[in-house]
Amino acid sequence: MKQLLRLVRYYYLKMVREHGTPEYIARGWALGMAVGFVVPIGIQLVVAVPLSFVLRGSKIGAALGTCITNHFTVLVIYPVQCYLGNKIIGGDLSFAGIRAALGDVFREKTFDSLIALGDHLLWSFFAGGILLAAIATLLTYWGVRRLVSTYRRIKERKLKIRRRKLQPRSPAKQKDKGSSL
Repeated sequence: MKQLLRLVRYYYLKMVREHGTPEYIARGWALGMAVGFVVPIGIQLVVAVPLSFVLRGSKIGAALGTCITNHFTVLVIYPVQCYLGNKIIGGDLSFAGIRAALGDVFREKTFDSLIALGDHLLWSFFAGGILLAAIATLLTYWGVRRLVSTYRRIKERKLKIRRRKLQPRSPAKQKDKGSSL
């Protein structure tokens, strides 16, 4: 649990301390999340980073945003994504059937095993990915922009307080302070 909190803190600080406007940072993270859901794991960075140049978003955010799907989370995300996508396209695959079909992909980790799933499951993957990407992109953009703005506002307030404390007092204030003793 302690390691998870440390990891969350690391990504949070990486995000809020990045240079650029809150919108620029949020655009990159949202793009990374979208690519993380729509593009199969393995080629996500190849898609996300060049897109971040085109869409003028954070390159770091785009790269780290794709981490939503990693070797651990895909065991849950991909079956749910395929199940939702299957329902969207009007398929009749069961959740258990999808998990079994994806088992080969998880074991072999090759594009051939992904293609062997068949058109119906691949269409389900992309339909579900687009749905999850739409939701995650909106939430990520709004959330990251707000986190960065709030962090910077708090940091600026603390900096103003620190400057006031370090600012030398005017001679009139020093006399008044000295005469009261």
